[in-house]
Amino acid sequence: MDTEPNGPERDDAALDAYSRVVTTVAAQILPSVAAVSVRTSRGAGAGSAVTFTDDGFLLTSAHVVEGSTGGTATFGDGAEAAFDVVGRDPLSDLAVLRVRQPGARPAPLGDADKLRIGQLVVAVGNPLGLAGSVTAGVVSGLGRSLPAREGRAIRLIDDVIQTDAALNPGNSGGALVDSAGQVIGINTAVAGYGLGLAVPINRNTRQIIGDLIQDGRVRRAWLGVAGVPVPLPPQVSARTGQRNGLRVVEVVPGSPAGVAGIYLGDVLLTAGGQQIQNVQSLQRLMLGPAIGNRLSITVLRRGAFVDVVAVPAELSTR
Repeated sequence: MDTEPNGPERDDAALDAYSRVVTTVAAQILPSVAAVSVRTSRGAGAGSAVTFTDDGFLLTSAHVVEGSTGGTATFGDGAEAAFDVVGRDPLSDLAVLRVRQPGARPAPLGDADKLRIGQLVVAVGNPLGLAGSVTAGVVSGLGRSLPAREGRAIRLIDDVIQTDAALNPGNSGGALVDSAGQVIGINTAVAGYGLGLAVPINRNTRQIIGDLIQDGRVRRAWLGVAGVPVPLPPQVSARTGQRNGLRVVEVVPGSPAGVAGIYLGDVLLTAGGQQIQNVQSLQRLMLGPAIGNRLSITVLRRGAFVDVVAVPAELSTR
């Protein structure tokens, strides 16, 4: 009769299962990850990149290729290929490259919105010049924000993934992969001892990646408001089904928000039919498709619900 293992035998079985997942994921993803080297006016730079299409497009961190138009990608089998920088977006810290001789197997992109705290993840990259390094850990935090700057524009990269999988310089641009072998993040920063951050692959970043491939840049919309999250009064929360709104603390004169009739002290509740509970939820709506299109906004003003319509303009980073 079969019996359930216990004690050390049970621990060994769990370790074997863990090892099987990590080794399987590593075998799937390693051929898709390249070490990239670039040269700029400030000197040489290095990082990692992930092949995600059959025709040679790679995904990396924008800061890895900052100031460069191209470089060299070296894959795990020793193959080298020159690449061009197709486009970079510092405000999401993502960039798309394209090698001139495609050949690496593409890695499948997943959906980071489905991640859960404690879920196993594997980081693959080239830290400290060590090609094809693999580390494993868990998702230790979700919903983190990472400030990013381009020119005068400052933006929060929202829903950044925090992991305890070891990351080091050179891991930037490498893959963060789930147990199914799907890339759910691009490693971007070391947040502190034992913590790393990755830009998520989700609906928003897929839009950014598509814009980079098509146009070489990302167009963003702009409302001209600044706000802080605030809890909603109980009666409003019960009616709307949301706990927080975004209180307006600044309206730029002549901005789309100002023209639409949004005022200091208003609390944004919804925009485009989506709940607005924090700055990030508003930023998610401010991608290219929003530019020049009517955006219905509901605000709470002195206890009353007020509907306005704004037409977001294009954000200039100069």
